[in-house]
Amino acid sequence: MEFLRPATWDEALAAKAEYPTALPIAGGTDVMVELNFDVHRPSAILDLNRITELTQWSNDDGVVRLGASVPYSRIIDELSGPLPGLALAAHTVGSPQIRNRGGVGGNLGAASPAGDSHPALLAAGRDVQVEAASVRGTRLIPIDDFYVGVKRNSLEADELIRAVHIPVADGPQQFSKIGTRNAMVIAVCAFGFALHPKNGTVGTGIGSAAPTPRRAVEAEEYLAGVLAERGLWESGDLLGAEVVRRFGELVKAAASPIDDVRGTADYRRHALAVMARRTLTWTWNDYSKQIRSAA
Repeated sequence: MEFLRPATWDEALAAKAEYPTALPIAGGTDVMVELNFDVHRPSAILDLNRITELTQWSNDDGVVRLGASVPYSRIIDELSGPLPGLALAAHTVGSPQIRNRGGVGGNLGAASPAGDSHPALLAAGRDVQVEAASVRGTRLIPIDDFYVGVKRNSLEADELIRAVHIPVADGPQQFSKIGTRNAMVIAVCAFGFALHPKNGTVGTGIGSAAPTPRRAVEAEEYLAGVLAERGLWESGDLLGAEVVRRFGELVKAAASPIDDVRGTADYRRHALAVMARRTLTWTWNDYSKQIRSAA
């Protein structure tokens, strides 16, 4: 097995071009598990830990450019304001040691349907983009086009993830996850939710309940329609029990889970409906308080 350790981003891209089957490693929180259990045995390892620009983030014109290797612990400490949904999801990742090493780039690269960052990224809006680069150039991949199959993404063989572009939250966001214990656990299912009052939309993200992370599109359209028709964006009035219930049912219908060692398909559907109702209620209560305080 070759071990490649570039010192610069250009060197990393050149190495990936020369060794397209090389497996990138930064935090290593997923990669090392697969190597240790002999699940994956790549021809080469591409170590990105010397490339400091991957651990940096910026906020320009209302969009956070999050370096692929910014650890979850820093997302929690530094970005809970502009990216509240992703920060909440980061809280649920592994242990403090894993949160100090792992980052969103690795989660995206692995493309596991159970990855904790995916529901939050989807809920953050359709303008979220993955910045992928190669010696041929750089492109921005819309988050909805990034996941193409079970643990498969839309990266070309010679591409590396450089950053993720995420709009700054313009409304409350939430994240909920169910596991077989309270910490250090892969999600049985997870749900991300966000309100986007500036453009009158809502965002959802379903995790660990389909072959890929996905949105609950009909639930988004239903709720956005209700909020617009009843003038609730402006008033912040109560949604009503029927709206909350219907939203949960539409989220449940959007999932296509399986039975596995962590939970049954029926349980995952039920849990998603519960999480959808709860996150909607929590988020709308926060939004209503903002409306009343601004009045």
